[in-house]
Amino acid sequence: MTSLSRNERLDRLPLTRAHKKMLVGSGIGWALDAMDVGLISFIMAALITHWGLEPGHTSMLASIGFVGMAVGATFGGLLADKFGRRHIFALTLIVYGLATGASALVGGLAALMALRFIVGLGLGAELPVASTLVSEFSPRAVRGRMVVILEAFWALGWIMAALIGFFVVTTGENGWRWALALGCVPAIYALYVRMGLPESIRFLESKGRHEEAETILKTFEKDVPAEELQRLYAAETTVVHDSVGAENSLWSSQLRRRTAALWTIWFCINLSYYGAFIWIPSLLVADGFTLVKSFQFTLIITLAQLPGYAVSAWLIEKWGRRITLAVFLAGSACAAGLYGFADSPTLIIAAGCILSFFNLGAWGALYAIGPELYPTAIRGRGTGAAAGFGRIASIIAPLIVPPVIAVAGTGGLFALFGTAFAIAALAAFTLPEQRSKALD
Repeated sequence: MTSLSRNERLDRLPLTRAHKKMLVGSGIGWALDAMDVGLISFIMAALITHWGLEPGHTSMLASIGFVGMAVGATFGGLLADKFGRRHIFALTLIVYGLATGASALVGGLAALMALRFIVGLGLGAELPVASTLVSEFSPRAVRGRMVVILEAFWALGWIMAALIGFFVVTTGENGWRWALALGCVPAIYALYVRMGLPESIRFLESKGRHEEAETILKTFEKDVPAEELQRLYAAETTVVHDSVGAENSLWSSQLRRRTAALWTIWFCINLSYYGAFIWIPSLLVADGFTLVKSFQFTLIITLAQLPGYAVSAWLIEKWGRRITLAVFLAGSACAAGLYGFADSPTLIIAAGCILSFFNLGAWGALYAIGPELYPTAIRGRGTGAAAGFGRIASIIAPLIVPPVIAVAGTGGLFALFGTAFAIAALAAFTLPEQRSKALD
């Protein structure tokens, strides 16, 4: 009988079949989240063509979803800390799945905006809860890599959105409706997958539900041969713990510096990412490219997200969280500046691919480090609050694109995004390095 705590046993486990099932189950929902967010960029371009919407109207359509995401992210983390990670997962899927399906039936902009707000509530709540769950289950040696792989499902979802945009949205005046209808169908399957996921052992421990925690832990241990399990549990290891202890306030003296830095990064990366990628299809149409050609360019640019995640997942356990995040943010800053001066199809695709590579690699590192900064009792709240604050920038981003382009052009717009990425890179250097440290 081992004398190790359940948290220590979790940290020492190798990667098992149960870990992979949890990662894929969470990743499917993550990809569907990304697909829904990505679809709106293609639907905006289609509605400009078919409904004759002005840029200001499409800006509001994009922003209202992020208003919902800001609210959802903030309260989703609080609810996950109170009621558990798994139950909030299921609720978020129901909310955004039903609202996405209903969006396909609307007859005007006002109704579409109202439903996009509800969609945003579900989408915003899901992301910080998913990263918290995966982080709390992952073995300490690969915890950062597991969360980056989870975030890589975002690229798969955005690629699905680009494919739907290219093959479905462009089919005719009602193509965007069929795209939204497709957006709700996979949520039913994801709900089934999510219900089969275990509740966080660390959460159950914090609530005194020890028997449930032990039962779930044994499902992970049963995949490991008894001899290997005994060796792992008997080995002498040096475990480094975070210095914050059991702080229960995001702005306590020990946590406020990391909270301020994390919120800064979340704000800047949201401003630049959503300002750029939500508008790229519409900007290409405005530059004279056809709807089909602009969607084709966007699909190619989106594919570059996958190698960005792969490199980030490898580096995050080699270099550590802080340096990986800072390097990818600095690369994003340079790529944004390059895209602002791209004046040919070749340069647009090349600069867009570089921006995708670095920006999404940065997202992966950010989601990995966030849950590690806070103790279990406020982990969901900490990641959710940072995401919620960042969503303020995602609300602002679509709204500022038309006026900034009118004043400073595309070059000025992407210079602004590059500056935001650079500020985020500087803030990343002030975060504590959490690689190999034990979660409380």
